[in-house]
Amino acid sequence: MFYIGNHLSASKGYAAMGEQAVKLGGNVFAFFTRNPRGGKAKEISKADVENFLGIAHEHSFGTLVAHAPYTMNLCAEKDSVRAFSREMFADDMKRMEYTPHSYYNFHPGSHVGQGAEAGIERIAEALNDILTEEQTTTVLLETMAGKGSEIGRNFEELKEIIDRVERKEKLGVCFDTCHVWDAGYDIVNDLDGVLAKFDHVLGLERLCAVHFNDSMNGLGSHKDRHQKIGQGAIGMEAMKRVALHPALAGKPFILETPNEDEGYAKEIAMIKEWTKEL
Repeated sequence: MFYIGNHLSASKGYAAMGEQAVKLGGNVFAFFTRNPRGGKAKEISKADVENFLGIAHEHSFGTLVAHAPYTMNLCAEKDSVRAFSREMFADDMKRMEYTPHSYYNFHPGSHVGQGAEAGIERIAEALNDILTEEQTTTVLLETMAGKGSEIGRNFEELKEIIDRVERKEKLGVCFDTCHVWDAGYDIVNDLDGVLAKFDHVLGLERLCAVHFNDSMNGLGSHKDRHQKIGQGAIGMEAMKRVALHPALAGKPFILETPNEDEGYAKEIAMIKEWTKEL
């Protein structure tokens, strides 16, 4: 089965997000665990979660892909920022267990001049301190475009983090099409080669979810500017090849394109039409 959806607002609760996903034509969705800029998370209602789980079962939803706040930086230079980020991460791990066996995606972080090696070490250290054997949530490291001092600008940096984490079985990767393109991986002319590279470095079994976005910029631009499907530098045909690639079958595809609801509904319908070829 093909799972397609978009980012939804969690402010109205889980059941409302589930209903909105169905309204847009989706059968999966992503949501921020709290305000994308950080801050206190909304209290979770068990009754609301139960209502959502009923909706998810009725409509055969795929695995949810929660997203950490953008302000979370586990390898920040400032001690106070790292401590705040760890607190958010640990709290989110508890909250994720309301919807067991979901994904929790996060941007690895920015080393802010400390160097990639130091940043990687600090991210792994935080994961070793927070991840537990009991948790059902799989934490996803997102592939990044490589702007500024971002960690995760290539598959090798993500592997270095994973190699340092004790509970590797709790980790996966979210493959962002805009980010990998902007990072220099040519998914337009060599998608098979890019996925083979991913498999060689990380293993395709770690590729758990896809952020499905076109890009406003060219290959290797390191800018991270998402575009609507088919209207960017990656283009419609290449995006379609990604959606239909057998190595990505059954993964949740999450749209982060610059759209309102009407635009998301059109993109979801278009992609679902593609998948009739599967």
